[in-house]
Amino acid sequence: MAREMIFYNLADHVTDQEFDDYVKNEKGPLIESLPSVKKYTLVRVTQSPTGEIPHEYIGIVDITSIEDFLKNDAQSQKYQGFRTKFQTMVKDLQIVFGEEIY
Repeated sequence: MAREMIFYNLADHVTDQEFDDYVKNEKGPLIESLPSVKKYTLVRVTQSPTGEIPHEYIGIVDITSIEDFLKNDAQSQKYQGFRTKFQTMVKDLQIVFGEEIY
C-alpha cells in the first residue's frame, strides 16, 4: 500500500485546540474526500524513549498510488487551497512517500 507521511510541528501562533478543531472540521474531511485517499490518520506524538520529539504531529495518508495522488489530487484546486492554509499553521514540515512492505 502506498502512503504519504507528513511530519510537522505547529506554528508558534497556533494552539493545540485550534488545530484539533481545524483537523476535525476541515483538514480531515477534505483529505478523506480526495479520490486517491483510502484513509487519513493524524497522530499527536506524546512520548519518546529518548525524551526528544522532533515532530509533534505525524499524518499518515493511505493512498491508491503515489502517482495517482501526485498527478491528480495534489494538483487539484481544492488540495492547493488546503496546502496554502495548512502551511501557515505548521513549521518544520517534512513530507515523504513510501510503500508498505509489511
